[in-house]
Amino acid sequence: MGDSFHEQLIEDSAFLRTDRRLDTELVDKLTLQLNRIYPQVLSDKEATKFRNLDVPTSVRLGELLTHLQGKGDDACREFYRALHLHVEEVYYSLPTRLRLRDSLDPLTHPRVYHQRYVLNDRDPLFFLGCFSVAVGMALLYYYSEDKLTGGSRALGLAALGLKKKAQEVLIWYTEESLLK
Repeated sequence: MGDSFHEQLIEDSAFLRTDRRLDTELVDKLTLQLNRIYPQVLSDKEATKFRNLDVPTSVRLGELLTHLQGKGDDACREFYRALHLHVEEVYYSLPTRLRLRDSLDPLTHPRVYHQRYVLNDRDPLFFLGCFSVAVGMALLYYYSEDKLTGGSRALGLAALGLKKKAQEVLIWYTEESLLK
């Protein structure tokens, strides 16, 4: 890893200040965690200052991060522990965590995440085949009425390889045209 927690917090501070997932409640949880479990990191007076609801959350978070950076590497490490405990999805999306994860896998290049919208997993040939079947059936229907004699028999024979509902429709059509 190489970087100290202090250096990582300096790098992650801009991301943490702009992340919308860190709302008032989560900043309070982080402050209380640091105050109750690690009072040497955050005293009661300092915790009260960072939990003041009159100050906007982004300002309080920025002041907390600056304060922790001034306290040293141990305070920064405890902040990361509290962040991992309370807001795991933010912890794993930190720039230093993403860089660490990408550096652990030497075979991968820096990834570009593209969101892909997939309606289904069929390839274009499937749709071409379905369209061809539909056009063939339409042509068979069109030409069986006027120009082809016995076209309805061919339609009845075509029903042999189809599912039950399709067979019933095609056979019904064949029987109806034979009765005319």
